[in-house]
Amino acid sequence: MAYTLGEAAKATGKSKATISKAIKSGRISAIKDDTGTFRIDPAELHRVYPPTASQEQEETPRKPVVNTTNDGLIRELQARLDAAHERLADKETVISDLREDRDKWRQQATALLSDQRPRSGFWTRLIGKT
Repeated sequence: MAYTLGEAAKATGKSKATISKAIKSGRISAIKDDTGTFRIDPAELHRVYPPTASQEQEETPRKPVVNTTNDGLIRELQARLDAAHERLADKETVISDLREDRDKWRQQATALLSDQRPRSGFWTRLIGKT
């Protein structure tokens, strides 16, 4: 499968003009068809210009999806979403409980700190002043 000039430019990240100049100077060999379009062999192109990173990623085969039907995929994704919502709700409950506990401890600490009643000592009780 040969590249056109535009496809070769995309595959290498170079401009069409750069590829065209390389063909005209003889750095890259290409065949011109009846319509005037260049046909460039990929091996010949990449001998001079390495493929771009995005091109290499596109050529990497994708991992096949286990469940190929849309209905099955939708059900699987919905189940994952439901599980995530359940975990989120559990975490919200724990956060709410922790906030309640924090507020109760804060109230207790404030009450203890604000309790400034005079302590009745031994001599105060003995004399009778309260």
